[in-house]
Amino acid sequence: MPSLSLLSDPIPASLAERLTPEQRQALAEASRSQRVSLLATALGQGEPETLALLSQVTGLPIATNLETDPQARGLLPARLVHDYQVIPIHKASTSGDPTRESATVEELATTSLHLAAAWPPDETMIDWLRTFTPRPLVWHLAVPERIHQLIIENFGVGSGSLDDSDDSYLAPEAVAAVQIEETVDEDAAVVRFVTDVISQAVADSATDIHFEPQEGQLRIRYRVDGLLVPVPVPENLLRFQDAIISRLKIMARLNISEKRLPQDGRINFKANGTTLDIRVSTIPTIYAESISLRLLNQKKEAYSMERLGMSADEQTQIGHVLDYPHGIVLVTGPTGSGKSTSLNAFLRKINSTDLRIVTIEDPIEYEVPGVNQMQVRPEIGLSFAGALRHVLRQDPDVIMVGEIRDRETADIAIRASLTGHLVFSTLHTNDAPGAITRLIDMGIEPFLVASAIELVIAQRLVRRLCPECSRPEPIPKLKLRDTLAILGVDPAEADSVAMLKAPVGCDRCRGTGYRGRIGIFEILKPSDELHDLVLKRESTRALRTCARHHGMRTLEQSGWEKVRDGHTTLEEVLRVITVTEK
Repeated sequence: MPSLSLLSDPIPASLAERLTPEQRQALAEASRSQRVSLLATALGQGEPETLALLSQVTGLPIATNLETDPQARGLLPARLVHDYQVIPIHKASTSGDPTRESATVEELATTSLHLAAAWPPDETMIDWLRTFTPRPLVWHLAVPERIHQLIIENFGVGSGSLDDSDDSYLAPEAVAAVQIEETVDEDAAVVRFVTDVISQAVADSATDIHFEPQEGQLRIRYRVDGLLVPVPVPENLLRFQDAIISRLKIMARLNISEKRLPQDGRINFKANGTTLDIRVSTIPTIYAESISLRLLNQKKEAYSMERLGMSADEQTQIGHVLDYPHGIVLVTGPTGSGKSTSLNAFLRKINSTDLRIVTIEDPIEYEVPGVNQMQVRPEIGLSFAGALRHVLRQDPDVIMVGEIRDRETADIAIRASLTGHLVFSTLHTNDAPGAITRLIDMGIEPFLVASAIELVIAQRLVRRLCPECSRPEPIPKLKLRDTLAILGVDPAEADSVAMLKAPVGCDRCRGTGYRGRIGIFEILKPSDELHDLVLKRESTRALRTCARHHGMRTLEQSGWEKVRDGHTTLEEVLRVITVTEK
């Protein structure tokens, strides 16, 4: 198929007059899926208002609640659909249009084809579409994000790259153009496909990509907002399986001929202004090698304590300890609960020219201006413990240790905190009191633990309700009281709550009802009574009871507060806390 890319597209004259030459040029060179966003920024308004303005000046209606037309799906090649960001839709998707009735092939040939586009079509685009279908075209505008998502759902991620459609059905004039074009080989198609898969993962805010060979298929899944999401893939993907696996191994500088042993590597990925440090892990399975990618965005926007989801009281409580000259602050939680993000927010909070801050990380997830950041390299003998010993000779005021994994690292970190250094680190425990007993189990003397720890923060991430579509709904009192009892919250709090926000699903959140995540926190500030219990090597349960008696708010209580404030749902809190910790 010939290239469908355009160097520039016409901009409605009434809108072009309101843009600078630079803005018009940027708009013309951008992909169709990005133009509404760029135009909104240039006009200083939101995307919904900009889409409505485009509809007004072009006369094209806006299609909402899009539903694809399965009968028209095979009319357009995947590559054309991807390049032009256009999708066939039901007439019912447009307000005021009747629902399509079942029709014969002959009737369909003369039936209007309704198309939703991310940007108004131009003559070149219309000419190409007429090459593939004789049906009259009826155009609609729609939210670009939703169109892109529907293309992925119906054709598969990267299907435009692996499109091997037969060109024999092209019109004679198109066949001549095809013969002139250089044939794209399979290797180039696989390279583009892998780039498309990673780029789509970045667009979906995924943290991991899994390529999983199964019987008769290559399954691809993203981890988005903590949940694994199957990715729609092209129908012909299995044919490219070996080439895709080899491409990923080449990118990670792995031995492509070694298929019997697990391997680890790294990819430095750059595309569309995004720079990623990707950690690659391969393991042999019964069908082929399974490959997992951990995506670390080097230019990722750092989070403040407020953006993490901390309340004003929580920020005050933590901020008070961050001003201490020494001691250790621990953040605990399972993998993927945002521990490193929180530590980074703490460092940015205290970062100043009169403090020497050194971090020891694996990997370095965020770059902090003015901070000395060190990457551990176990393969050459640079472990957390070894790096920490050397850092102590660097005259640091604040040390951040990415993770306490063993007794040696724990011992050095604890002693560093007792000799005039403020130390931040993380542990894998279910709750805040559990961090104390974990250190003692590692072999650290209880008196050292009790003396060094100034604060322990346990945290989780729950999905945040979509602000565009979530709406209040009444909730039965009895059901709410039972749920609060499960969470360990006073059931009487249900008496003052009649409505709670619930997920709905819209084009902006891709029908899930959630967009992004927010943190819930359990903050433990050791009291004198707790200090005594630590010295007696009391259990985690006893420490937790004591901490709650002295005002510690649990993860469950923090989650309920986020539900009550309309940030998330009870189902999310139960999923993240109760289910994972049974």
